[in-house]
Amino acid sequence: IKKQQQDVLGFLEANKIEFEEKDIAANEENRKWMRENVPEESRPASGNPLPPRLFNDSRYLGDYDAFFEARENNAVYAFLGLTAPPGSKVGEHLSQ
Repeated sequence: IKKQQQDVLGFLEANKIEFEEKDIAANEENRKWMRENVPEESRPASGNPLPPRLFNDSRYLGDYDAFFEARENNAVYAFLGLTAPPGSKVGEHLSQ
């Protein structure tokens, strides 16, 4: 989990994408918010959803696997619901 979190944070920081990190280990309110905002179909069969989970405000975007796939397809900005900056190597369109 820690490695995946560092991977996401490192990518966001390297690409100067603004984000807010919410610590669910030390903050019960953040943990409750995440549980309530991860859609039913994206929850594990048992237990609670594990981090990292990505949101744009309160809109659920996906988990680490979805982020990783978007990154591999050069579609992170589209995945995040953002417009890619001009000249960005990370494209705006998701591959079908």
